[in-house]
Amino acid sequence: MATYLTRRLLIAIPSLLGISLILFVVLALAPGDPFGELASNPNIPPEVRLALRAKFGIDDPIMVRYLHWLVAMARGDWGFSFASRIDVDTLILQRVPTTLFVVGSSQILALLVAVPIGIYAGVRPYSVFDQIANTLAFVGFSLPTFFTGLLLILLFSIKLDWLPFVYQADIQATGWRWVWETIRQAIMPVAVLGFFQAASYTRYVRASVLDVARLDYVKTARAKGVVERGVVLRHVTRNALIPVVTLVALQMPAVFGGAIVTEQIFRVPGIGSLLITAMLANDTPVVMAVTFVFAVLVVAFNLVADLLYGWLDPRIAFR
Repeated sequence: MATYLTRRLLIAIPSLLGISLILFVVLALAPGDPFGELASNPNIPPEVRLALRAKFGIDDPIMVRYLHWLVAMARGDWGFSFASRIDVDTLILQRVPTTLFVVGSSQILALLVAVPIGIYAGVRPYSVFDQIANTLAFVGFSLPTFFTGLLLILLFSIKLDWLPFVYQADIQATGWRWVWETIRQAIMPVAVLGFFQAASYTRYVRASVLDVARLDYVKTARAKGVVERGVVLRHVTRNALIPVVTLVALQMPAVFGGAIVTEQIFRVPGIGSLLITAMLANDTPVVMAVTFVFAVLVVAFNLVADLLYGWLDPRIAFR
């Protein structure tokens, strides 16, 4: 496995370099100037504006700027935020824990809901439970997150006044009170993201269980007298989850991107809202760093999915 892992990491390097080059060129050619406000501010002398542009290499050729950015990234320097006036890595690290908490909790919720429902619906196809689960799944991924988010705000925040609809990173509390307030304010954004993903995962789990349940080794296990619970858990579920692992791994970066809308609705101070703010302010270093992080997530979760294959299916060998 060590050889396989090393080879995959070496393959990931040129992939990330190509992705970073495309992202940098697209952002460099996009309209807008990060120092546009300085040009229209009469209080800033022209020589100061020119000095700042020269310092950050705004007027250099694109490839020269890309090479400077790449060398700086290799040294751990992610750049400087023009809008926030602080280092980009510091700005992102301030937002990452909140996003990881919300997105991670939503994925755990989605899997806890989707896996048992999808398995039960798959082993009892076309039953009443299966029809209800399919109907709810279709409704779940047909409704966009901004719509369900607003519905939850209207119901639980405005009408019932049970939950806060504005997420606060700096809660003025300590101990168990802080834990409770953190959970309260995370309930709605986690539920919006979690149930949206659970609807999609349920359909995939059900379809995968239906495919595996028809295979010969499952029929053979039943013919040998293995109890139905053992057939479902040992033979059907374990093999049916292999394609689901691929789906979850590939969906994780998309979940981070989809969390942008949810973070805007509930004012969650995560990297999604940071990306929107940076795009509106033409803060290119922040936009480049966040989008590159998403690209790294795609490569990393693909690798995690491949490693999980070997655990779920012993027939898969790492070479």
